[in-house]
Amino acid sequence: MESDCTVPETWTPESWKAFEARHLPHYEDAAALAEVERTLSTYPPLVFAGEARALKAELAEVARGRGFLLQGGDCAESFAEFHPNNIRDTFRVILQMAVVMTFASKRPVVKVGRMAGQFAKPRSSPTETIGDVTLPSYLGDNINGIEFDPEARRNDPQRMVRAYSQAAATLNLLRAFAGGGYANLRQVHQWTLDFMGRTPWTEKFSEMADRIGEALDFMEACGVDPETVPQLKGTSFYTSHEALLLPYEQAMTRRDSLTGAWYATSAHMLWIGDRTRFPGSAHVEFARGIGNPLGMKCGPSLEPDVLLRLLDTLNPAREPGRITLISRFGHDKVEEGLSRLVRAVQREGHPVVWSCDPMHGNVVKSESGFKTRPFDRILKEVKGFFAVHRAEGSHPGGIHIEMTGQDVTECVGGAVAITEERLGDRYHTHCDPRLNAEQSLELAFLVAEMLNAAAAGRESELSADAA
Repeated sequence: MESDCTVPETWTPESWKAFEARHLPHYEDAAALAEVERTLSTYPPLVFAGEARALKAELAEVARGRGFLLQGGDCAESFAEFHPNNIRDTFRVILQMAVVMTFASKRPVVKVGRMAGQFAKPRSSPTETIGDVTLPSYLGDNINGIEFDPEARRNDPQRMVRAYSQAAATLNLLRAFAGGGYANLRQVHQWTLDFMGRTPWTEKFSEMADRIGEALDFMEACGVDPETVPQLKGTSFYTSHEALLLPYEQAMTRRDSLTGAWYATSAHMLWIGDRTRFPGSAHVEFARGIGNPLGMKCGPSLEPDVLLRLLDTLNPAREPGRITLISRFGHDKVEEGLSRLVRAVQREGHPVVWSCDPMHGNVVKSESGFKTRPFDRILKEVKGFFAVHRAEGSHPGGIHIEMTGQDVTECVGGAVAITEERLGDRYHTHCDPRLNAEQSLELAFLVAEMLNAAAAGRESELSADAA
């Protein structure tokens, strides 16, 4: 049983209001905001405490070196692109990536989507100027609109209600896909999207799917019916988003009827961003009181002693699976910056999952004006992440990426060789550039190779110790 009773009695879902809150929108109509908060507080939870505990138990195994976390999805979900096919295709690519990593590493992969709630985004500037017109920045569809006009950019609390409805519908479909047969390993050949073509990686996936099919045939011949084995018929799939819009998160926080502990019911896992994890942060105060597994972004500005204080605040009982540290340094800073944090955490004995976000530190602006992320820089940061953990004797436990099942051209490079000239072909993101399905699959195979190398290194060390 988890240590639900460790939260001080002084914590309440609204105690964050006594702390410094950055990157929260200002609502002109306080009464309208209060009414939306009241309405959301009466709505059914989107997820349940037992599901959050199940995810925490799986992440505890990752923290012990017995699994890997795959967390992926949209940079920012939008109302305009809300469609069952888009949900299905992103889910399908995550399934592909997970089966590649599982098959290659022989370890379970915990699947967590940046889905069903990843709307709000912190911005570097509160305003945006085009020509001689300056308007508030776009903060995500649950706050304001992306269209550059005064009415769209007005912060509207009613958007939170629409975001709740979209999240509920998304979760409903994800649960159906995960448990209703779509995730059955017999369907593995059907998970390849039609537009992905015949790259070396799709061909490699097809070959792997053949081998999985042969293994299932062998099991059936031995009397094991895959239809009766839950792990082969379906999968566990969890949701997550950045806990940025605290009025929404507060309204969606409920007491668990079994334990009496508080849980955020907007997602199974929430994370604190690199811009909101400072000491005295309202976002940290909110997160410390909920029982969900938590993520925290760790970038170049985070000092080891500050990280340790944050871990003591967020996980005083040192519960495995509670904290996932998501490093986001950039391809040229990861080895030096991450090493200091890993050594400090190892020294103090905090049980964390180490995950790599190779996206946020590698944004560049192309000559054509589009923000993009070069695939070679993404891969270099992942390699640096694995190198640090190999050197420090810690477990490289996960990867956190912004990706989509749509046929987009937003990140340059990869086997599909998207060039800067092609960025404008299908550049659809509402915020930052995402990997497309082919690039995501390519990254999965490369991560699987690194996982195998890491496992081989550990086995060699054990053999040497035994000798």
